[in-house]
Amino acid sequence: MQAVTGEAEMPLSDRDVARVVFPRRGRGRQGVAAEALYREQRSAFCDHLLEIRSRLDFEIGARGWGYILENEGVITKDELDACERLITECRKSGELPLDICASDESRAAENLEQLDENDPTEKAQVILDWIAQAHRFYTPLSFWEFQSCYVEILVEKIDLKSLFSPTCAEFNVPIANTKGWSDLNSRAAMMRRFGEWEGRGKRPVLLYCGDHDPAGLNISAFLRSNLAELADATGWSPDNLIISRFGLNADFIERHGFPWIENLITSSGGRLDDPKHPDHGKDYVQR
Repeated sequence: MQAVTGEAEMPLSDRDVARVVFPRRGRGRQGVAAEALYREQRSAFCDHLLEIRSRLDFEIGARGWGYILENEGVITKDELDACERLITECRKSGELPLDICASDESRAAENLEQLDENDPTEKAQVILDWIAQAHRFYTPLSFWEFQSCYVEILVEKIDLKSLFSPTCAEFNVPIANTKGWSDLNSRAAMMRRFGEWEGRGKRPVLLYCGDHDPAGLNISAFLRSNLAELADATGWSPDNLIISRFGLNADFIERHGFPWIENLITSSGGRLDDPKHPDHGKDYVQR
């Protein structure tokens, strides 16, 4: 295992990785030794993230880093917010690169200038080369014309969208993050696409991948009812829609040896199994 930063870039041993902890300052004024220990742990924490990043082939957000570290046992679920704050601090300070977290495309700037860096002759040749092969990009028929189904995917985490997007692009499968599920326009647009293809004889299929926790499992349960709310407005009903949850499911977790978290702690530090929690009595939590 190779540390990505540091003057000597010495390899990290398995014992070093096992000692990676979530940096925490003690309460009150810090002594010199305590502050030095915190800085050492913070540096090792950043090195660990960079090493993990070197093995990933997709981008993740700050929250996604927390889930990876929770999976490794570096943090617990109630420390997700603190982990996200620390990663943000380290990005601001330069201890971590800014782009270690995926960009939020919903906030990306539009109308940025696209300048031609080549001279007019080179630019003209680029255009001619494209024209010579433009027929390869001519697409008069939809991929879905030749399928028995029309498929779209929803994921609970933006990191999953980044993970699945290359494969979805290959097969022209629309994919979206349920972060924007409350947006009526995006929901209606999906329904119109389903309605169009169902009207052309295709079975509409919605695949969903979310967390295996009470809230994530509950999302699966109300996907159909959320769509049905807009049936009158869109002219399409999800009665025949096939909704299939493909992750994270118990059999998948068991098969791949993922850790089970034997509690109902939330990311805010509350406990759903505590009768005083406002969501404790809700049906999806009790189930």
